[in-house]
Amino acid sequence: MSRPDLLVAPIVAAVMVANAALTGKAGPIGYALLLAAAAVMHFHRRAPIPVLAATTGLALVYFLTVEPEIAASVPALIALTSVVRIKGRPYALASALTLILGMIAANLLAGQPPVPAIKGGFLVMGWYVAAMAMGVALLQADERAAEAERTREEALLRRAEQERLYIARELHDTLTHAISVIKVQAGVAVHLAKKRGEEVPASLLTIQEASGDAMRELRATLEALRDETVALARLPGLVERTRAGGQDVRLTVGGSPRPLPEEVEQAAYRIVQEALTNVTKHAGGAAAADVVVNYGNAELVLQVDDDGHGQAAGTPGVGLTGMRERVAALGGTLAVGPRPEGGFSVRAELPA
Repeated sequence: MSRPDLLVAPIVAAVMVANAALTGKAGPIGYALLLAAAAVMHFHRRAPIPVLAATTGLALVYFLTVEPEIAASVPALIALTSVVRIKGRPYALASALTLILGMIAANLLAGQPPVPAIKGGFLVMGWYVAAMAMGVALLQADERAAEAERTREEALLRRAEQERLYIARELHDTLTHAISVIKVQAGVAVHLAKKRGEEVPASLLTIQEASGDAMRELRATLEALRDETVALARLPGLVERTRAGGQDVRLTVGGSPRPLPEEVEQAAYRIVQEALTNVTKHAGGAAAADVVVNYGNAELVLQVDDDGHGQAAGTPGVGLTGMRERVAALGGTLAVGPRPEGGFSVRAELPA
């Protein structure tokens, strides 16, 4: 709670007690009612509607048992503003009507003639109307601020999307062409060497393999840049592409599959994608990988295990760092490391 909010209750109490002292009519019961109303004001931000009900009731009792003094309803006026600000106008109207009628009844009980008593009650209506108008103004200010924030975020997202597309075009126009030429030339050289019955140099085979891997990773990067919106429904396609690259991958889905928040689905897809990339890079071509996606009631559990021989996947790098950042941003947990029986394991739990 901010410092201004902490000062509301003592300031309101001081104003009401000083006013009651000037009129000289409060007495012990009156001061107790005023202090109670001021104390309740401490919670007007966290529970505006209950505070409005309490302050309205205390002001009404003060009107009927002590005197019809508008200063006794200052806590209710502040609570009125807070309630209107959270779109609780029916509660605010009910409170204002209760206090106006209470003021009229108190005037009548004090012996005033009906016409002056009613007129006195309606004269204080302006206070309640002003409090409600203040609440409406604050509500509109909140809505304008929220709209400005949404507009700013949308503009940032548009700029980010344009930047992604620009990077994708540049990568496609430069790296893709260059790597394709290297791959084709290496393939032709390997073919000609085999055709002539010559031994193919190991360096040439390495170039051919590396260029193929680079092309696959570049395609995946371009796909991510051009379409950031990914979902778990695309996991079978990801698994099939990995299989097409020569890796044995099995996908198992457990629990009750259902649509999840977009940020959870994106993080889950990228985690599995990075884990399979690590399998391809480090586990060895003969390794098999199991991808398990389990939909729980409150969490989504992802596990990618392989039985390969590579340990390099356990070395902290950009891929694992990216996984940790995605999981941490969602408040989940991530465990990565070698398996006791051999191979490597990635397990992520995301709130669903």
